[in-house]
Amino acid sequence: MSDVPPCFDEAFQVRLATLIAWRRDVRRFSDRPVPESLIEGLLDVAQLAPSVGNSQPWRWVRVDSPVKRDEIRANFVVSNDAACKAQPDERAAVYASLKLEGLGRAPFQFAIFCDRSIEQGFGLGRRTMPEMLEYSTVLMISTFWLAARAAGLGVGWVSILDPGEVGRILEAPVSWNLVAYLCVGWPEAEHLDPELERYGWQNRTSAGRRVKII
Repeated sequence: MSDVPPCFDEAFQVRLATLIAWRRDVRRFSDRPVPESLIEGLLDVAQLAPSVGNSQPWRWVRVDSPVKRDEIRANFVVSNDAACKAQPDERAAVYASLKLEGLGRAPFQFAIFCDRSIEQGFGLGRRTMPEMLEYSTVLMISTFWLAARAAGLGVGWVSILDPGEVGRILEAPVSWNLVAYLCVGWPEAEHLDPELERYGWQNRTSAGRRVKII
């Protein structure tokens, strides 16, 4: 890459906003194979994400083993059942109707951990806010997600899992904290609106757009 800054013109800015608007949490994947080279390229792009102290604390585990995938899915089923039972009666039926994972069909699955024992970065920016390691990992995931969306791929973040159990299943070091379990593949269908909005769970609101001025 050149040190000369590119020109991000108005047309690019519009396309970037469109990309962000079309970023979906995908749970329904097609069976179309995804080239390994595409995934490798996206992993390279993800490494350009910012991180506190340039620590790059994220750690990827690619889950290909059918046995391990079955164990992850079993963990989801238990966790999801508990989450459904915790819902108030008036929302439990809606919750039970939602599809909240793509574990059965996503061709690529990754567990993303944050290495809390990392020495890279020499602790810069983490003395007062050690959680910046996890925040950095989330920024990397967001970078990967947008790059995947730009390539036409869908990404789904499965959070209804017991993180300790996932770490045990995937034999992760004790210093690795699970941040995300991602399903990646070609989406079965494209939608501009979020699925949770489409199926009546929660609409977007303006709450996050409000700015308090003091």
